[in-house]
Amino acid sequence: MASSKTAHKLVIVESPAKARTISKFLGRTYKVEASNGHVRDLPKSQLGVDVENDFEPKYITIRGRGEVLDRIRKEAKGAKSIILATDPDREGEAISWHLAHILGIDPDSACRVEFNEITEKTVKSAIKTPRKINMELVDAQQARRMLDRLVGYKISPLLWVKIKKGLSAGRVQSVATRMIVDREQEIETFEPEEYWHVEAKIHAGSKKLTAKLHSIDGERVSISSKEQADEAKARIEKGGFAIRSVKRGERRKHPAPPFTTSNLQQEASRKLGFTTSKTMQIAQQLYEGVDIAGRGTLGLISYIRTDSVRLSDEAVSGAREAIADRYGAEFVPEKPNIYKGRKSAQDAHEAIRPSNIDLRPEDIKASLTRDQFNLYKLVYLRFIACQMADAVYETQQIEIANGSGVVLRSSAERLKFAGFTAVYEEGRDDADRDEHVAGALTDVQEGSEAAIDEIEATQHFTQAPPRYTEASLVRALEEKGIGRPSTYAPTISTILARGYVSREKKQLYPTELGVMITDMMKDHFTDIVDIAFTADMEERLDKVEEGSMQWREVLREFYGPFAKTLEKAEAEIEKIEIKDEVSDVVCDKCGAMMVYKFGRFGRFLACPNFPDCRNTKAIQVEIAAPCPSCGAKLLEKTSRKGRKFYGCERYPECEFVSWEMPVEQKCPKCGSYMVLKRGRKGENYHVCANETCRERIAAPAADEVEE
Repeated sequence: MASSKTAHKLVIVESPAKARTISKFLGRTYKVEASNGHVRDLPKSQLGVDVENDFEPKYITIRGRGEVLDRIRKEAKGAKSIILATDPDREGEAISWHLAHILGIDPDSACRVEFNEITEKTVKSAIKTPRKINMELVDAQQARRMLDRLVGYKISPLLWVKIKKGLSAGRVQSVATRMIVDREQEIETFEPEEYWHVEAKIHAGSKKLTAKLHSIDGERVSISSKEQADEAKARIEKGGFAIRSVKRGERRKHPAPPFTTSNLQQEASRKLGFTTSKTMQIAQQLYEGVDIAGRGTLGLISYIRTDSVRLSDEAVSGAREAIADRYGAEFVPEKPNIYKGRKSAQDAHEAIRPSNIDLRPEDIKASLTRDQFNLYKLVYLRFIACQMADAVYETQQIEIANGSGVVLRSSAERLKFAGFTAVYEEGRDDADRDEHVAGALTDVQEGSEAAIDEIEATQHFTQAPPRYTEASLVRALEEKGIGRPSTYAPTISTILARGYVSREKKQLYPTELGVMITDMMKDHFTDIVDIAFTADMEERLDKVEEGSMQWREVLREFYGPFAKTLEKAEAEIEKIEIKDEVSDVVCDKCGAMMVYKFGRFGRFLACPNFPDCRNTKAIQVEIAAPCPSCGAKLLEKTSRKGRKFYGCERYPECEFVSWEMPVEQKCPKCGSYMVLKRGRKGENYHVCANETCRERIAAPAADEVEE
């Protein structure tokens, strides 16, 4: 749209969605344009960093942004003033700086505004208080970008020459891959250790309880063999037990803090099954604005890239009022809950929270997609819960002893006050689950006699550490100080796309290629894949942002030793020949035996005579169930986004397709085909695919078909 005769104020943001939302708040005197992300960057065709000239960057206009910039320049010519309103982080600040350079805006002028949330009140308030561009944020972004460019563009060509074309190394991705490789090696070398649990079923009068063996002759019991377990059982069988003590108490459970980026990615993985990239994609939509029926376009959550658990006084006050109104005054703690963030947290922004506490998920469900609703509900309930009172449990610990020095212990608890658990409880990774589940409270008296009904000794073995999932990898990266909120999702996406890591049933496995690259990096680029070194580099970038370190100084200190390491590696690394795995599929164009290749969307078949023959095929994986529509074979396929689905081999003649894997069993109720479902606790079950039926039955125990 051309500029009107009355000069307008031009506001520039990154995305068209954000532009649409903000323009509705600001009215006709403002024109809002989108830059579609970064407009300038280092060139793809060359290093773009002049290491001989104190790391002077060479920025060029990104391909495809020419038309966008022409439109912005046109609007800028007739504008009364220009306001740069990109995201409130390093990347956003850098985008504003590049736009200021292109449009001839003085970066020291009051040209920059930022919104932690996109609501009418926040946007209008921010527009009134512009500031100059924060060059410390810009410099931190520049330093990160150039560090990543130096590592990637210097090591990757070496990998192409020595190993295989198309490989890459990265400052954060290589460390993440190493962590997955190291974990797999831990699993492979793990030696299980035997241990036993001995417990007894007891009655004291009419009261029954289960107690575990706690101590013998005053020493805590640790049983590591059947012989020891049998000996312990024999001591218990002597009987003569009585209730030695009954201790009653209270346990309080505190709510989890509001979401940071990594917490949100972890919880969305556990509770919703989202990948990290999907979580950030949906969260971005909720932040930038969704069209809500009867209300217009609204930003539903605060800024999504943050490592802070801080909340504004206004947000906390709103939550406390809502809790009192919806659940009662007893659910509101005497003082607001305040959470302490990680030592390395930047605390520049609030935690992720709903922008408007009055917008309940159920009230706007009709305006949201299923994924948007589920993620918004997760953020909303977590925020409400974080300002609620503790859950209170009544606890009981009973000790049962006999005259021969045996002490059994029974623990139990009962929820006394639900507190925040009435709204939300944090999910847990399988590795964090507590094996012990407390029993029910029992009204027994000290001194009363207790008789043994049954004794059971069960053998167990220690388990190897679990493989990383996307959720647990994000947690580990954060704990070790690797990367920052904006880097977790792209890092995981990169190592999957490069074929260094594969994902099966949520677990991340290193591929043979990933192991090979990691071993080479550990041998020749020790610092690049060293966790402590990478974490220290993140701290240096943070110091640039704080203004206590110069960005060129960071690059100088890194590049000197790195250049020497690179030179040594080029001389020492021997060429590795990776032979393609030959399949049993004949190329239907030239007759050669096709080979397995790994591409962006996983493995596929390719003709070995490339480039003379460019024939490729998807790998066909058959499943046991026949096509429900025509009875032909069903194939497991992969969508362009890497998601598995199931379709008929006769496509397009037969158009049957399903995201859920059909099984051979038919629904006993309506006769339709059934699909395999996996519960969040690992149990399998079959569900009728007929939406009007949805009959559910347990899957056979042997049903171990992968998702």
